[in-house]
Amino acid sequence: MELHQLEAFSAVISAGSITGAGRLLGRSQPGVTRAIQDLELELGYALFDRKGPRVTPTQRAFLLYAEVERSLVGLEAIRASARAIGLDEARPLRVAATPALAAALVPRALARSGAPADTHLRSAAAEQVVDALLSRAVDIGIATLPLAHGDIDLHYVIEAPCVAVLHHADTLTQAASLSLSQLAPRGLATVANRYRLRRGIDRAFEAAGLRAHVVLESNASLNAMMAAQAGLAVAIVDPATAFGTPVAGVVTRALDVDIPFFYGVFSAAGRPPRDDVKAFVEAVETISLELLPGAKRHGAERHDALVARREASGSLHASEGAIA
Repeated sequence: MELHQLEAFSAVISAGSITGAGRLLGRSQPGVTRAIQDLELELGYALFDRKGPRVTPTQRAFLLYAEVERSLVGLEAIRASARAIGLDEARPLRVAATPALAAALVPRALARSGAPADTHLRSAAAEQVVDALLSRAVDIGIATLPLAHGDIDLHYVIEAPCVAVLHHADTLTQAASLSLSQLAPRGLATVANRYRLRRGIDRAFEAAGLRAHVVLESNASLNAMMAAQAGLAVAIVDPATAFGTPVAGVVTRALDVDIPFFYGVFSAAGRPPRDDVKAFVEAVETISLELLPGAKRHGAERHDALVARREASGSLHASEGAIA
């Protein structure tokens, strides 16, 4: 298969029509049609169901799209690096992070570290962040634990306690900190990935003999905070979102049980980081410790022990004081 075929396929998925894809690519409609037909012929199966001028991707097309996009993004990164090398310019810094960490930490760390003017930031699920790094599409990744992959170098792990976010008029804001027994009867909004942060939240409620009444779960903590702003629910979220992307009309309170939020900064194994990558990694650590109340840094060798701690039945270390 050829590059122009993959570009045509990606454009048709995005535009929803052959005509729209042609406009995106600056190609003729017959040229795009021929590229798709040739690709389908080579693959041996249809990628689109045709209905007049509109096309509908098949299930196989959606499965292929993720692979094609990863390849095209990686190719564009190579092109950018090649241009920079040819002009004797600094190569772009390519970062991938989960949405909460991308919004809360990366811009601040870039400003602190004096990163190159040409920086590429991708926001994706933790598994996709790891995938982007392993495929060499990015230079550095920031994602929640676990991060036990053999082909990455974990630089360190940051731990900080989760918090509750409430509508400013909620009666629970009168308390300096909140217990799970206070939150259990309420509708809760939180994250949905059961193998990462959500696992720690569920474990804490189980350890207290309680069941969380989740009325909204999302792939992004910011959505849970917006639910609190709307008065729909009390949000239990990671501290990066709560303190890094503040929302008007809500109040943040500590929990009297420790629900740790763990994330790591990592790069490709056996690939010594460039100076700008090193500076960025150091800046993420500094920003994390400054921005997140109660944040701690752990060495990479603590990874397995930290994951095991989260898997335990729950910690009962009280947090002190309110967080405004």
